[in-house]
Amino acid sequence: MSTNDRDPVRATVESVKQARERMGDRLVLLVHHYQRKEIVALADFVGDSYALSRKAAESLSTHVVFCGVHFMAESASILARPGQAVYLPDPHAGCPMADMADPADVETALATLARLAPGRRISVVAYVNSSAEVKAIAGRNNGICCTSSSAIPAMEWARKQGDLVLFLPDFHLGNNTAAQMGIRPVATWNPHEENGGLTSARVAGASLVLWNGYCHVHTFFTPEHVAAARKRFQGARVIVHPECHRPVVEAADASGSTSAIARIVQTASPGETIVVGTEVNFVARLARDFPWVQVVPLAHSVCPNMYRTTPEKLARVLDTFDERFRVDVDEEVRQDALLALSRMLAIGIS
Repeated sequence: MSTNDRDPVRATVESVKQARERMGDRLVLLVHHYQRKEIVALADFVGDSYALSRKAAESLSTHVVFCGVHFMAESASILARPGQAVYLPDPHAGCPMADMADPADVETALATLARLAPGRRISVVAYVNSSAEVKAIAGRNNGICCTSSSAIPAMEWARKQGDLVLFLPDFHLGNNTAAQMGIRPVATWNPHEENGGLTSARVAGASLVLWNGYCHVHTFFTPEHVAAARKRFQGARVIVHPECHRPVVEAADASGSTSAIARIVQTASPGETIVVGTEVNFVARLARDFPWVQVVPLAHSVCPNMYRTTPEKLARVLDTFDERFRVDVDEEVRQDALLALSRMLAIGIS
């Protein structure tokens, strides 16, 4: 009996490596920052969702495997070159926040806002953590996409296109961005209430409407977590993701995207302590990759949908490229979504 026969995990990893060697440049394996370490170790590229999608489109590959969640694979499919096919190892790996902005509800919101605020020009900012259909709605409605690192310039662009901006689906990224820009007051759209819980008077007093969605990974963190970290780690810097509640961002030393957090850790002084408020698999990887810095999680918050991707599921896709795992976007939707993404690129943000 071989060593691999006795060790199924090692055998699975070896199967993945053999498939990659067999396919060569025809395959690119994209891995999001929040994936488990066994998957990260197999990646061609590791990063944020949109940056990974661009890497795939620029590659020579015919087969793109995205170890992430569904909206990420959709983005890769939107940007894909002709002849590229995109696969998701677990088709049930979704994003609850993206699902909080149902396309039909977004269309209803736009129609209702037009009725509550007649004569105003509405522009849409769709966070990339949204479905292809929602990105397409932004493309059709004088709108743009944004990443967590480009929310401010995207918002500035949208405010030049219209005098009422709908930002979705993440309330907290929108709220933190608005606070940085001095946009106050803002209105909140609740898709579960009549007229989104708004009135004509409420909309009249606002230039920004925030969709009431959230990321449960980042709303887990509290100001009490920050206070406890400061007490435990004297002199530490606390860095959090802008999808956190506003009081958490205010209590921290800085906020930024996963890539921005990685840069802060990478440039930290040897021996410095950095407390990070984001998904714990990413925090653990930062601690491994930069051992001269003490990197600790603000609290243990994991994304279970990211964790659905396993070496076994990845090997299965690479063995079969079964159409059940392929992610395609309707061509009309793709074109409209690509318009919103292209506007983001056109103003020099990513």
